[in-house]
Amino acid sequence: MDDNLLYEIKSLEREIFRNFIKSSGFNDGKIPTPTQMLIVQHLLKNNGVTYQRDLEDVLNLRRATVSGVLQTMEKNGILERTVSEDRRVKKVILNKDAKKFFDNKKEIFEKLEKKMILNVSEDDLKVFLKVLKQFKNNIEYNEK
Repeated sequence: MDDNLLYEIKSLEREIFRNFIKSSGFNDGKIPTPTQMLIVQHLLKNNGVTYQRDLEDVLNLRRATVSGVLQTMEKNGILERTVSEDRRVKKVILNKDAKKFFDNKKEIFEKLEKKMILNVSEDDLKVFLKVLKQFKNNIEYNEK
């Protein structure tokens, strides 16, 4: 195999992010990451409230990673975290203005995704997604 798989994956990630930045136009200076978009999506499904621990499970991310992402989102005024009765558990609450902001960004993500899969057959896309999931499973299995 002549192509370096890891390089190609990282290159695709960079190209997606560049295209997203270009499409969003920097109007508001806030560029959400795909992880932030998933967090907001999860919050919206749960009436704007969830717990940090739930996000760790749903996103399959480590506590420190989720904490860092939430800290950035809190700094950008997208959400707030409060300590619940059990001081070890943090409640995550979506700010009211965040829904409008993320609806706009979601539209940009959807357009970019349509652009990415242009001229890719449905069968090829299914195989690609299946292989990506297998990559993830292989890495997770070998970590244990």
